[in-house]
Amino acid sequence: MARLSLRLTSFAPAALAAALATAASAAGREEVVPDRGGALWRGVATENDRDRVRHWRDAWTEALAQANRSNAAAITAGGALFDPDTALPGAQPPAGDYACRTIKLGRMPPGGSASGTLDYVEYPAFRCRISETGGRLRFTKLTGSQRPAGNLFPDNGRRLVFLGTLILGDETRALRYGRDEERDMIGILERVGDNRWRLVFPRPHYESLLDVIELTPLR
Repeated sequence: MARLSLRLTSFAPAALAAALATAASAAGREEVVPDRGGALWRGVATENDRDRVRHWRDAWTEALAQANRSNAAAITAGGALFDPDTALPGAQPPAGDYACRTIKLGRMPPGGSASGTLDYVEYPAFRCRISETGGRLRFTKLTGSQRPAGNLFPDNGRRLVFLGTLILGDETRALRYGRDEERDMIGILERVGDNRWRLVFPRPHYESLLDVIELTPLR
C-alpha cells in the first residue's frame, strides 16, 4: 500500500501478526475520539470530515465509474455491497469479532505519494471487533497494516457514523482523533443483508476514492 511508514521489526511472520493483533486490540480499548458532544457525531467531527460525509454520494459515483471500467464483474458480484442505495433497518451490528474484507474503489488523483495506482483493489479478510463500553460503541480493525480504530455514533435508523483514526504497521497506539487530518477517518456503517454490514469511507486520505469494508460475524 502507498505511503505507509510501517517500521516493521524482524519478527517472524506469525510472531509479527500476533504482535500487531495484540497492539491493535490494546489500541481499541483506548478512547480515540474525545468524549464531547454526547451521542452527536457532528459535535465531534472536524469540518473536513463533515464535508466528506456531506459529499459521500459524489465520491461513491466517481469511484464506481472507475472500478466498473476494469472490474465490472467484481462490482456486479458484490451486489448490495456496492449499491449506495442499499441500507436496511437495524444498522447497529452486535458486539463481537468479525471478518473484515477491504475493497478500494477508484484511484486518488496523481500528485502525491498517497495516490492510487489501480481502480479496484481487494484484500483478504482480516479480523475486526465491535465492542461497547460505558454506552460507547467502538469499531477496531485488529489485524492488517492499515487498521481503523474509533467510535460509532447513531445517525438515523439505517446508518451509524464512524469517527476514528488510522493505525499503521506495527504502531501500538491510535492517534487521538483531530490531531492529524491525514490520519482522521470518517465512515458510514450500514446493514446490507442478513449478518452482513459495510463500513464505507468516502475519499480516504490514502490511495482510493472510496474504501468499503465488508463485515461478517466470525462464528
